[in-house]
Amino acid sequence: MTDTSPLVLVINCGSSSLKFALFDLDESDAFLTGLAENLGEADASIRITIDGERTSTSIPGADHTRALAGLVAFLEGRCLLPRIAAVGHRVVHGGERFTHSVEISSEVLDGIEDCSALAPLHNPAHLIGIRAAQAALPGARHVAVFDTAFHQTLLPAAYLYALPQRYRRELGVRRYGFHGTSHRYVAGRTVDLLGLDPLDHGIVVAHLGNGASATALCNGASVDTSMGMTPAEGLVMGTRSGDVDVGAVLHIARAEGLDLDGIDKMVNETSGLLGLSELSNDCRTLEKAAANGHAGAAEALSVFVHRVARTIGGLAMSLKRLDAIVFTGGIGENSVHVRAAVLSHLSVLGIEVDEAANAAVPHGGIGIVSRARHPVALVVPTDEERMIASDAAAIVLERGLKAPQSIHIRAAILSPPVALAAPTNEERTIAHDVVAIVSDRGLTASRAI
Repeated sequence: MTDTSPLVLVINCGSSSLKFALFDLDESDAFLTGLAENLGEADASIRITIDGERTSTSIPGADHTRALAGLVAFLEGRCLLPRIAAVGHRVVHGGERFTHSVEISSEVLDGIEDCSALAPLHNPAHLIGIRAAQAALPGARHVAVFDTAFHQTLLPAAYLYALPQRYRRELGVRRYGFHGTSHRYVAGRTVDLLGLDPLDHGIVVAHLGNGASATALCNGASVDTSMGMTPAEGLVMGTRSGDVDVGAVLHIARAEGLDLDGIDKMVNETSGLLGLSELSNDCRTLEKAAANGHAGAAEALSVFVHRVARTIGGLAMSLKRLDAIVFTGGIGENSVHVRAAVLSHLSVLGIEVDEAANAAVPHGGIGIVSRARHPVALVVPTDEERMIASDAAAIVLERGLKAPQSIHIRAAILSPPVALAAPTNEERTIAHDVVAIVSDRGLTASRAI
């Protein structure tokens, strides 16, 4: 990193949190990361880590604007503020309007607001963060990177619900898909790592975390995905039910006297692993409890694994060929048990888990976890922040971030032992989109996407 190279700041704004990362375009990893959490509460705080040095400050009652002011003051004290040329913002829902990352204008802000009805828990928070960042960093150019944009390549057969068509026309009711930034990054890395033909390959990516989704990609394009109009559809998640018979929901609502808000809370906040186990939404807690004989934890994990395997199998049928199944996200990257259990259901696809290789994948590492080499199952950590930063840089600076050491990684991943350290996080994908808008190019390692 030089003292004059331009920087890209990535911001992921939640309803009561603000996650951020700072990238130098000459480096492949963020050198500053941080999180402001519990915003609006008495115990609000901001943590910043730069070059391994961590600081934590209490900011009682602070909102997003005050949290950003604290970050700006920190950056100013380190003489980093003048070097920030672009800010990439994660936006969950772009509807049908936004098919790629865009530089933020008043019209774009209006469009994000129009999509708030489709993501009432996310888009309003993103708008707060964007406006606060624009006020705090008026000299930088701001870029929006949409989770849904990557899935705009879905064909009608994949995105339409079997409901009256007027609901799609009048209310925008259709499948949009989410985690697009993660799926895009991981698929691009997989193509590079395995040396696949960018124009002829098929991949299924399983992003497994507290929120979970899986996507089928044909030649780098999303052709089917598990999440729907909202993130509540698809796989079992930490507190979301995933797929459930609407008749069952109506039956419960009538029996319990639930209104619409009550139904929403049940499906999104009290179901999933938490509801099944009656213990926790944390996979790590459930694995420990199941090992100690907790029946509810074991059953919750069994349902989760079954749904993941069934979804991967179904998505594979959307492809002309299957080259790889990729695990990513907090659970996908770190749960040896879940990966092995899922793969045990996928022998019909010609995949068998390699128990030793699966157990050898380190935290945050890359590794092949199957015996066969085609199709192959592997772990690739996601890095959404890097993707966001690269997109932002491409849009406003006409250049991307320095690519990861792909050649070295490829050689190592194809030769035992299969275990490599690799970074992970959401801000990197946002950075990629910011770069791509202006220069129509992204990260070197992700050209296939």
